[in-house]
Amino acid sequence: MHPEIRSEHSGKCPKCGMQLVSTDIPINPSDHLDKGLGVLSVANYIPLVVIISLLFAGTTVLALNDHQAGTFAISKSINYFMTGFFLVFAGFKLMDLKGFAHGYSTYDLLAQRVFGYGYVYPFIELSFGLLMLGGIQHEWLLGTEVFVMGFSGLGVVRKLMRKESIQCVCLGTFLKVPLTNITLIEDFGMAFLALVLLVI
Repeated sequence: MHPEIRSEHSGKCPKCGMQLVSTDIPINPSDHLDKGLGVLSVANYIPLVVIISLLFAGTTVLALNDHQAGTFAISKSINYFMTGFFLVFAGFKLMDLKGFAHGYSTYDLLAQRVFGYGYVYPFIELSFGLLMLGGIQHEWLLGTEVFVMGFSGLGVVRKLMRKESIQCVCLGTFLKVPLTNITLIEDFGMAFLALVLLVI
């Protein structure tokens, strides 16, 4: 991501917090590469799969409890998933706030112009999660979620259309995967779920 950064020792980039990659790594055209990530494989996506699976599992358990209590509603289940999503994803971003801000500024439309927004965004996600956890599901909150997540997705669309290879920082700097359609699904997917809650 920052090719001007060089070091004789292993470590992290002082600008974005990404792990420095050895220049001795052989480049094979068939390998899926991402700047600052080195050679990528299916294993790089396992943490994301595990986290999403746990969110679905937790949502399923809560939905089954509601069903047994006779209080099941699809809106409640969507709320459970979104609450968990916002809290977990915000938590990972906050563990390396500086690294996230630098990474986010490489593709978010607002963070590219106002760098400080990258420091604010994780707290916005955290606020969404805490408010929903508190049972708040007002139209203003859902509308804000639609706007914020949808707007974040626009930056991803632009980068994907330009075929630029950069790191996705949806889980902070801890998940080493490229910015792909998965990121797009996350952003627009959450915006869509918030929109569903608005209309049902």
